Amino acid sequence: MINFGIIGTNWITQQFVEAAQTSGLYQLTGVYSRHQDTATDFAQKNGGANTYTDLDSFFDQGNFDTAYIASPNSLHFSQAKKAIEAGKNIIVEKPAFENQAQMEQIQELLKQHPELHYFEAARNIHTPNFHAIEKQLKQMPVVQGANLTYMKYSSRYDQVLAGKEPNVFSLKFGGGALQDLGVYPLYDAIALFGMPNEFNYFPEFIATGVDGKGVAVLQYAEFNVTLNFGKTTNSYMASEIYGLKDTIEIDDAGEITAVDYIDSEGQKTQISEPVTENPLLPEVRDFARVLNEPGNIDYQTEYLRWLNLSVQVNKMLFNLRQSGKIVFYDERDN
Repeated sequence: MINFGIIGTNWITQQFVEAAQTSGLYQLTGVYSRHQDTATDFAQKNGGANTYTDLDSFFDQGNFDTAYIASPNSLHFSQAKKAIEAGKNIIVEKPAFENQAQMEQIQELLKQHPELHYFEAARNIHTPNFHAIEKQLKQMPVVQGANLTYMKYSSRYDQVLAGKEPNVFSLKFGGGALQDLGVYPLYDAIALFGMPNEFNYFPEFIATGVDGKGVAVLQYAEFNVTLNFGKTTNSYMASEIYGLKDTIEIDDAGEITAVDYIDSEGQKTQISEPVTENPLLPEVRDFARVLNEPGNIDYQTEYLRWLNLSVQVNKMLFNLRQSGKIVFYDERDN
């Protein structure tokens, strides 16, 4: 059983805790929040756990070996650093860290603590439907690029329209469309096609100074991949990966709940599975295999692949931000 503590009590944390408990592989033993009432309510809702409002006490006294970090993006680095120094494995909600300098420091810390593991909670690449895309892509002799879309209206945008600045739309907290929904199609692209040779990001800014939506173009040697994402409107356009005369059609690049293969004759075959369970269950099971069997070479090889992919996505997120001239507050003094 993996004892875990959580930082952050928002909806994604609740979904993660429910997936972890449903798997039967995890036990929630610690809840950190800045506010005692919030920590207590969350712990009681999820079967009970020790609660903390002081981060040092959470790490020093908490009876857990793995920390799940789902705080605002700008806090991930400092909290992950504390966790590793306290001897905890870390699962960090996407995007894990704001820039390459932070990622490099975390990687250096992990080298000093080889018994620990770091995971970025990018749920889409762990799903059976993503694996179905990978399998189908390997059978296509010609690939001519992709258009990947994930655009969903955020209820927090209502606050922006009312003149407020919620964390997810704040440069102070590392917010914006690229750092949120854009991570999913970027993970898809790099996992399926590798790192691009060239790239450009064309953001559309909103009143708070972050990108509300945007388009990123990744240029490979023989094709381009276009990423279309945002939080200020909804898109119902399918995502597609292009072969010669055949195509993989995906309902959207984030949820990946429906995937069809359309052959050269236009015949459509569903290659996805119905999503009937918590969408975070595949990732929590994957993480548990690595944590529970550190001596299993196959699991550790897969872990190293995820680790390398996280480093690559982190680098490309930073590069795209530079292309779009997006600078977070805590980077302005550097």
